[in-house]
Amino acid sequence: MKQFILDSGPDREGIVRVTNSGYRYLVHVRRLAAGEYFRALLPGGEETNLQVLSVKENVLTCKCSSPLPPSASCEPHIILMQALPKADKMDLIVRQAAEGGIAEIIPFISEFSVVRTNVAGQKFSRWERIIKEARQQSGSKVQTIIRKPVSTEELFEHWNEAENSAVGLIFHHIPDYNGGEGLENKSLHRYLDNNLRITALAIGPEGGFSAREISLFIQKSFKPFTIGSSILRTETAALYCAAAVKILLLERESWKLK
Repeated sequence: MKQFILDSGPDREGIVRVTNSGYRYLVHVRRLAAGEYFRALLPGGEETNLQVLSVKENVLTCKCSSPLPPSASCEPHIILMQALPKADKMDLIVRQAAEGGIAEIIPFISEFSVVRTNVAGQKFSRWERIIKEARQQSGSKVQTIIRKPVSTEELFEHWNEAENSAVGLIFHHIPDYNGGEGLENKSLHRYLDNNLRITALAIGPEGGFSAREISLFIQKSFKPFTIGSSILRTETAALYCAAAVKILLLERESWKLK
């Protein structure tokens, strides 16, 4: 279901004024007129009903009702740690992650990432805009956030390896890395068979992870895992792995291992 995300909350009288791209979307795409109602998300994530009071001079003025009762949510908290890919592939990855209800996206520059100087920083505001558009289109209630790109080493500043209710998974395409010793000793079900609060997924760039990076992730308590025998494009791998993990987490009570 489509939804509208407000950039700022109502004033003391419950009035919201929408301008610029928000105005164009509501008036020219949604074709809302005075007297009509629509649902929106407040900056804090609460859902509310808005009544259009007037549409004039490129300003849509609305009256905000009381926040709607919060809907029951069992959305798992998933963090996507995505190595920066070539060209504009990250735009697609960000859009799909936001549509799929990924809570947090952390882009990082791995050894095999091909990123021009300052390009990642220049694209950050665009990624934020893509997330908002994707959430409005898909109706995702998850407040997806994206971090500014970091190095592989800085990536672990966002990860607490001592967190008992968290698990980190590094998806790679080499099943017998290092002879298979200590790798893939559990199924994906086994890795997720806990009362997890956070699940982090690490996805490499086009060239995959280096041996040094895999070792680094393992040192930080990430669990290496390979899905199938196909070598996926990085943008495909991000969607494929996030979907697999999310479905298992959402259905965990029906398959919980003994």
